[in-house]
Amino acid sequence: MKKIENFKSIIDRYKVIFFDAFGVLKTYKGLLPGIERTFDYLEQQNKEYYIVTNDASRSPAQLAESYNTKGLLAVTPNRIISSGMLTKDYLDLKVNDGIVAYLGTPDSAHYIDSSGLHTLPVSLINEDNIDKVNALVFLDDEGFDWFDDLNKAVNILRKRTIPAIVANTDRAYPRTKHDVSIAVGGLASMIEAIVGKEFIRFGKPDSQMFMFAYDLLREQGPISKKDIVMVGDTLQTDILGANKFGLDTVLVLSGNTQPLDAENRIIATGIVPTYICDSAVIERGELGF
Repeated sequence: MKKIENFKSIIDRYKVIFFDAFGVLKTYKGLLPGIERTFDYLEQQNKEYYIVTNDASRSPAQLAESYNTKGLLAVTPNRIISSGMLTKDYLDLKVNDGIVAYLGTPDSAHYIDSSGLHTLPVSLINEDNIDKVNALVFLDDEGFDWFDDLNKAVNILRKRTIPAIVANTDRAYPRTKHDVSIAVGGLASMIEAIVGKEFIRFGKPDSQMFMFAYDLLREQGPISKKDIVMVGDTLQTDILGANKFGLDTVLVLSGNTQPLDAENRIIATGIVPTYICDSAVIERGELGF
């Protein structure tokens, strides 16, 4: 297996750090113990950082608040880049009117609400309004009836020639140390196979996610991809997506990829990170302040 490297020594080589969220900054237990020291160091070194996440369950403000209430104040809404933001851009450009139906919680509907379209949960689509549905968006795995509403989504897509947008491509997420739960990306893949249509996906490993973040950086001034490193815990999303976009990558072993099976997964997938670290936490003794 590749050498386990020191996280601080890696980020010292870059101007900008992209972080995944779940498995990197937090787990099912809460924030990774000591992760606030990493952000203290980034602030002290005047390094830019963004949370690049497939989480479309809540708005950037709500996502930031979830960190702030746990004591990580460095994560502010303007530093969160969610796949839901790309969904909003697509709807603004491609869907002019009518209803956007969604699977997810009311909080997750923030992204499509803010595009000015009429949004309705799939549960409220019926024979009277189905002809006005001009898009269907998969936002979150909660907030709807998995039997009734998934069946209804299948039939909406059979009856309407409309885009289906997957705002979170994750197929599963860790629920405990040893178990996972099905994520909305997994539900979308199942329905895609049933209806025989190709869905539009936003989120890692899609390169549009990284282009969106890169464009934000370039608005602030010249920046090279060589100055950016992506930190993630999942080979098939974080590492593959950043590799494809031309960024260096750090695989951390604090989330989806565990130390015992990291080498086997890298060999099996052929997805090779630039570096491997135990976690994104900078230890107290490494800080020079």
